[in-house]
Amino acid sequence: MGSLKVQVKWQKDTYDVEIDRSQPPVVFKQQLFSLTGVPADRQKIMVKGGMLKDDADWNKVAVKDGQRLMMMGTADKVPEAPQSSQVFLEDLPENEQDVDGFAKYGAGLQNLGNTCYMNSTLQCLYAVPELRQALQEYPAAASGLDSNSKLTEAAKGLFADLNRSAQAVHPLRFLLMLRERFPQFGEQNRQGQYSQQDAEECWTQLVYTLKETVKDTSSPTESAINQLFGVGLHTSLACEESGETIEEDSTSYTIKCNIDNDVNHVSEGIKLGLKDDREKNSEKLGRVAVFTGSSAITKLPPYLTVQMVRFFYKVAAAQKAKILRKVTFPLVLDTYEFCSDDLKKQLEGPRVAVRDEEDRKANKDRAAKKAKMEESDAQYKNKGKKGSKVDTKSTADPASKADPAPATASGTSTTASATDADKDVQMTDAPGTSITEEKKHVGEMTGG
Repeated sequence: MGSLKVQVKWQKDTYDVEIDRSQPPVVFKQQLFSLTGVPADRQKIMVKGGMLKDDADWNKVAVKDGQRLMMMGTADKVPEAPQSSQVFLEDLPENEQDVDGFAKYGAGLQNLGNTCYMNSTLQCLYAVPELRQALQEYPAAASGLDSNSKLTEAAKGLFADLNRSAQAVHPLRFLLMLRERFPQFGEQNRQGQYSQQDAEECWTQLVYTLKETVKDTSSPTESAINQLFGVGLHTSLACEESGETIEEDSTSYTIKCNIDNDVNHVSEGIKLGLKDDREKNSEKLGRVAVFTGSSAITKLPPYLTVQMVRFFYKVAAAQKAKILRKVTFPLVLDTYEFCSDDLKKQLEGPRVAVRDEEDRKANKDRAAKKAKMEESDAQYKNKGKKGSKVDTKSTADPASKADPAPATASGTSTTASATDADKDVQMTDAPGTSITEEKKHVGEMTGG
């Protein structure tokens, strides 16, 4: 099957085109698209018998060599050159690279090889503005040969880099100081790669280090860690065998959420974690005995850290195992039930104030909703009365002066709405049905 040379007229222009009859007509249309800018699906080419179809057979299309064909169709708009050259994000100055507004969350940290445990710990601590401020005021002169001071100085520098950088930060200096202070974080496997570590262990070591070095900005004699994360605990223990009792007060920086087969919610795990059964030396028995008891919170910090205890030691396998059970948790954790009686008394006043404020807001919203409904019903009623007056004028019938049906209907609607609204107020204002009594309020993290 040979080729044909034809002339194609489009608008005021004429093009000489060669048709390869071994290819379908859609190829011919693509040739015309390259010449005219008219897409193939818009082209209407007149041939004998109608329009040329994309899948037509050239043998059945009456096209002769040198024939003149007519094409209709609108060309695409010619692309315009950009008014300004494209600028890539990495080419912008560093202070202009935060186009998505992520700077308020802090820059990311580069993973330096199984260092996610360290990065997650640092990001949690960086989220506390009071700790950032305390580290910023940490005196450089205090850093010397002491490894705690070196680690604190490295944390201060790293937080400053996170604060001013829009790009991920390399925490290499901090990592080196961490491994110098705590060599276990520098363990390597047989292939020479750094081993994975536990984030909770890193958190504990770092927090206890900062407790010794960083002071509170408002009270220079107090530790910033104690003020921000310190949880006061009172533990009561009793020995069944001897009848001895022990009372202890301590400070912790985490509340443990123990997980077993019966724990589904974080509050259940915390309650389990506050149980304290241990072996201690009994003075009466003159040997080690089992003491059982529990702990209660006596002081709540501004920032409460809850550790999900997901690892336990398998004696048979002589290794750690991870508990994969799903444990749900709320966005606001109410710790009232875990507090001591004295702390509960202190929290009662703020909790009542919170309930009253929420009740006030709820009543205000209900009143606004009721007013809006009454206004809407009044507008509907007035609209019905206006319509009835127009009907009266048009009929000129004295009997039509009576209240028309639309007004009666709207009046009924108003009464029903007002009745429903009154019922709503009565129901919600009745004793024992306040919406806030269906909630458990925050007591909570700040003691307020």
